[in-house]
Amino acid sequence: MTNCTVGDYLLLRLKEIGVKHIFGVAGDYNMEFLDLIVNQEGIELVTTCNELNAAYAADGYGRINGIAALITTFGVGELSAINGVAGACAEHVPVVAITGAPSTKIQSSGALVHHTLGTGDFSMFAQMYEKVTTAQAYLTFENATAEIDRVLGESLLKKLPVYISLPMDVAAHEVAAPSTPFTPPVFQSDEAILAEVVDASVSLLEKALKPVILADVGVDRHHLQEELRSLLFATGYPYATMTMGKGLLEETHPQFIGIYNGGISEEYVLKRVEQADCVLSIGVLMSDFNTGKFSAKLDPSRTIEVHGQHLKINNTVYNNVAMQDFLTALSKRLKHRDQQTLDLKPRKENLNPGFTTGFQPNSTAAITQERFWYRLAQFLKEDDILVTETGTSLFGAAVIPLPKGTSFVGQLLWGSIGYSVGSSLGCAIAAPSRRSILLVGDGSFQMTAQELSTMLRYDLKPIIILFNNDGYTIERDIHGPTQPYNDIQRWNYHKLHEVFGNNGWGIKASTESELESALQQAEQNQDKLVFIEVVMDKMDSPEVLLDMLSK
Repeated sequence: MTNCTVGDYLLLRLKEIGVKHIFGVAGDYNMEFLDLIVNQEGIELVTTCNELNAAYAADGYGRINGIAALITTFGVGELSAINGVAGACAEHVPVVAITGAPSTKIQSSGALVHHTLGTGDFSMFAQMYEKVTTAQAYLTFENATAEIDRVLGESLLKKLPVYISLPMDVAAHEVAAPSTPFTPPVFQSDEAILAEVVDASVSLLEKALKPVILADVGVDRHHLQEELRSLLFATGYPYATMTMGKGLLEETHPQFIGIYNGGISEEYVLKRVEQADCVLSIGVLMSDFNTGKFSAKLDPSRTIEVHGQHLKINNTVYNNVAMQDFLTALSKRLKHRDQQTLDLKPRKENLNPGFTTGFQPNSTAAITQERFWYRLAQFLKEDDILVTETGTSLFGAAVIPLPKGTSFVGQLLWGSIGYSVGSSLGCAIAAPSRRSILLVGDGSFQMTAQELSTMLRYDLKPIIILFNNDGYTIERDIHGPTQPYNDIQRWNYHKLHEVFGNNGWGIKASTESELESALQQAEQNQDKLVFIEVVMDKMDSPEVLLDMLSK
């Protein structure tokens, strides 16, 4: 192939960087591009019920796959999706947001066409996206191929969303097909600065009697789990994660001491991190929910902050240092120390007994938050994808031990209610061979319930566990426990699969024995979508959530 359309060029490049599915909704400004997707081998269009959910799905897909793509139509579609793209921006998930736009002729004439504000200005929606994407491309006949390559590279390099405006006539315009494979840009460290910060860090860490490694979401976004593993092996240091970094490595790792979340951390983890004479902080995001409402106490003078492209030591910022280069160099320089000298107490040896003893259901007892998490911990398997809604489900799941290879997905910073349903769809599409488990509250589910229909349409087989606690429990905890704005209409959630397609299986559990039966049946019905509605008291919340809200 010597020539292709701009639309096909974009699809070819997307395939080269690992995109196998594009999420979106049809609109008359993108339909001809959708035809190209349908006819392009190796890439599939996944149409969702609305654009917001498509953006959530792209976010989930991007977390598991490393890169994702989204297609909407001009104005009404892209504005519906912008909240989901903003979440991906906040949490550093690379998503290519493509908008099918009116033709260049229509735009240049200022015609008062549909899906506009009737002002003749076609730039204002793209300007909105400039605030939530790291790079933007407004494709023309002349710049299309170069701009596509540029913004795709920026998304991969910075682990952030990018925006592409694709006018209809530009999408159909013929250009030279790619002659060479796409080469993603690689951030290059300044060798002199790298050597300086490695020397300084080795000096601080070697002098420290009880150093500790604190790893978080940045390690995941830069796909540096193996570099973290090598550093742990080389040093013997204990390490903790923040909540956003949960599941970076298996939580049975002999050097893993637990989750650090400021003042609501387990006592040993709290003291071991905050009293360390040197904290090697890697990819940490100091947001409110990630730090126990800013109750974390990390002394900057005793902390080495490592980020994607810079470091900070004693309040001095060193730019142009790649996290990967720094971790690799550090692993070669630091000496290994023994567990006793480092005061290392592996979490796997200090778990709450509820997670380690066999769960014996009480046949008539109501299901409580505390007992549910004990049982779920035993239900999880290696390589599961656990998607949690920001609320009781995320905070409860944050304390349970994860099996090896488990991915933990939650939107702790952006925290858009209903995110988890669309995200779960994206995760299941990205990794169909892995078991996907969605934990969501009834209030959050009502925001985005339509995507249950999409899951059934594409024959996905997640296990959906919905907490029916009669409304917004986390909101009741924050303010207004009896206020009507925290109430919702009651649904027969476990029967919704019958409305949306009937190729799933649902059950309602109100007691521990019913929950036990439901989970056992879920194990036996892995050939279809499973929906378990779990009834809980409206004011029952995980202890860790209540502790944080009291700060």
